[in-house]
Amino acid sequence: QVQLVESGGGSVQAGGSLRLSCAASGYRYSDYCMGWFRRVPGKEREGVAVIASDGSTIYADSVKGRFTISQDNAKNTLYLQMNSLKPEDTAMYYCARSTVGAYCNIGASFPYWGQGTQVTVSS
Repeated sequence: QVQLVESGGGSVQAGGSLRLSCAASGYRYSDYCMGWFRRVPGKEREGVAVIASDGSTIYADSVKGRFTISQDNAKNTLYLQMNSLKPEDTAMYYCARSTVGAYCNIGASFPYWGQGTQVTVSS
């Protein structure tokens, strides 16, 4: 079965950096679009970035120029490099797998989710 396990979250001061990882298993990793999402209690889930099976990427406006999504198909691992972090980036971050490969966007169907990793940015 599909398993997604995030790691790399933590606490950091504003302006700092973190790198999140998501180890995937149970399916052919390179066939599917992957994404990073985040949720703050009391607010709707927000799409952060997605990477399609062809390597193309899409970012939310709020993170463009600061976050980079990437993947290592040989390691079945998804990454999110987060730089210039702001207090408003504080959230639980989740990786997810889509039902599509190419032609992916943040609004695509993502039925498979990890358990999340907490990111806290202090001012």
